[in-house]
Amino acid sequence: MKSSLVFLLALVLPAVRAQVPHWGPCPEPAVQSSFTLKQFMGRWFEIAKLPAQFEKGRCIETNFTLKTDNSIRVVSSEILKGELRKIEGTGVIEDMKNPAKMGISYSYVLPYSPYWILSTDYVNSALVYSCTDVLRLFHVDFAWILSRTRTLPDATIEKAREVFTSNNIDVSRMIPSRQQGCDKTL
Repeated sequence: MKSSLVFLLALVLPAVRAQVPHWGPCPEPAVQSSFTLKQFMGRWFEIAKLPAQFEKGRCIETNFTLKTDNSIRVVSSEILKGELRKIEGTGVIEDMKNPAKMGISYSYVLPYSPYWILSTDYVNSALVYSCTDVLRLFHVDFAWILSRTRTLPDATIEKAREVFTSNNIDVSRMIPSRQQGCDKTL
């Protein structure tokens, strides 16, 4: 048993190197009450994030489109090394009684990852959280401050960080996303 745990950690730790691991299980933050999925759909720009190995570029944005089967088309893009890169995934509402808790997958072979809307006003900003629990020994956090525009006032960003913190989410390593020069043709 001990050797298999060491082997598992040896496989998992390099994958979470760029992420933000913490000891213990994932926190259970409160999500947006009375969340309306249709109002959330559309284009969102990443303003700040906890470091994520899968996001290395600039001008990161995600577009959500509701499909006829009530799943969600999720198209994320970034500019990396001067090239526009896009990835398409699928989002689902895991519990219709709690639509602010979505799951998103960018591959049919991977399980859905949590994508929880902690707070949104639908027209200006949204706070999103995801957490992956590893054997309840540690967890890896992802958190994003999103906006309908490429910038947000500093006061809005600070209030967003306070919301994460009040939900036991450590955002001390949160970094601003680069949203400059995004509208230029590649």
